[in-house]
Amino acid sequence: MKTVKVYGPGCKRCETTEQMVRETAARLGLEVEVEKVTDARSIAMAGVMSTPGISVDGKLVHAGGLPDAVRLEAWLSA
Repeated sequence: MKTVKVYGPGCKRCETTEQMVRETAARLGLEVEVEKVTDARSIAMAGVMSTPGISVDGKLVHAGGLPDAVRLEAWLSA
């Protein structure tokens, strides 16, 4: 099972990103644990300078704007 963290203050883009992660994982048949991180200090400590951000198994893979669907599939499948 992969652990995915979505970093953001709770804006619409952050919510959409979380939904994209969940839907992509379901479509690929992958079990993922999705955690939403909204604390500004935790977001900064993770190295996210622009939200939303995504980390997969502790590795920051995306920051700023909605993720590309193809890349999201690759990150979750890796």
